[in-house]
Amino acid sequence: MRLVKRNINSDGSGAVTLCPEEPEDMWHAYNLVLIGDFLTASAVRRVTNESSTTGSTSSQRVHTNLSIKVKSLDFDPQAGQLHVSGQIARENKYAKIGQHHTLDLELNRNFTIDKVVEGKDGGAGWDSVAQAQLMEAVDPNKSTEAVAVVMQEGLGNICFLTSHQTILRQRVEASVPRKRTGAGRSADHDKGLQKFYSTVLDTLLRQLEVLLENKDSSASFPILLASPGFVAQGFLKYINEIAANRGEKFLQDLVKRKAFIVVHSSSGHLHSLNEVLNSPEVRARLQNTQYARETAVMDDFFALLRKDDGRAWYGPREVEQAVDKGAVGRGGGVLLVNNDLFRSQDVVTRRRWVTLVDRVRDVEGGEVRILSSDHESGKRLEGLGGIAAILTFPIEEMDDVEGSEDEQAKDDT
Repeated sequence: MRLVKRNINSDGSGAVTLCPEEPEDMWHAYNLVLIGDFLTASAVRRVTNESSTTGSTSSQRVHTNLSIKVKSLDFDPQAGQLHVSGQIARENKYAKIGQHHTLDLELNRNFTIDKVVEGKDGGAGWDSVAQAQLMEAVDPNKSTEAVAVVMQEGLGNICFLTSHQTILRQRVEASVPRKRTGAGRSADHDKGLQKFYSTVLDTLLRQLEVLLENKDSSASFPILLASPGFVAQGFLKYINEIAANRGEKFLQDLVKRKAFIVVHSSSGHLHSLNEVLNSPEVRARLQNTQYARETAVMDDFFALLRKDDGRAWYGPREVEQAVDKGAVGRGGGVLLVNNDLFRSQDVVTRRRWVTLVDRVRDVEGGEVRILSSDHESGKRLEGLGGIAAILTFPIEEMDDVEGSEDEQAKDDT
């Protein structure tokens, strides 16, 4: 994401103009744009004109810039598309204030997010979390951390693993005759499998071309080949043969730097990707990526939870109490927050979590990890209420205020 213009005031109000340059930037835009914000972007709007003489009408599609007050968002992570709906906030000759419109954010087209603060249309403004998300979005060093091909005979799923999400880029399906006894039948199977490998490789190379467009072609991300049986191993053998025979420099470079890693999976379906990413060889290769760091911190949390030594707590009330007791600070305290908590439409709820993050990071001196809900680590955290903490010292019991109130309510009824 390219930062075009930034004008954020000391009270958190202000506007930022951005230009998305790759599909993952739409994920960042989805997290930056909140309901109640004002969004300005290019739009196509149908305009009806009526003749003053004949009374006849005609319509045409016109290109214009529109500003809307955001009411809803629809994000398609696989297609990398973000649709933002709302009411028009600034009138022009093609649109009146209050009319509804949906803006489709597009790659390489600027858009502007204007946030307001409470008391001025009730927005949350550019708080500390929003500004951190902005800086992460425009970080030039962020990139795809790995590519994975999860496959079985006749089925291949090509995925990109970024710092924040796993994107299915292409699904390849082909008919491969079953392997049966007899020379002719065996030959049909081998021929069908080679054709399948050819289709998967061509598709993979096209996707890599898109990924590396305007980037250094020597990018060092690994390419994971996963399958049950020997399908992935056979695919790697096919890749080596093509690299040697075709003389394609890009493919030869990938083979030379050993970019391809063969891993076992229970199936060629997408759900097997988590199994692949948790394999020892893949975790060792991805150990310096954000995905691996998030996975490791969640593993540490669950290890402490199993020990039941009072250093791992989860749930909103419990974590807030742990912070109040000074247990999530310097010396190993880690606050884990699912980024979905910051998408709350309620300004008070969002401020609750932003305040907690600021307190742990800036006052207590602890570490804060905001995990992506589109990665497995974020989904594991979501199952714990979206928030957890690793404490610097054990707390054996939490004040069960809400529990006592619940019991009293039951007694009253």
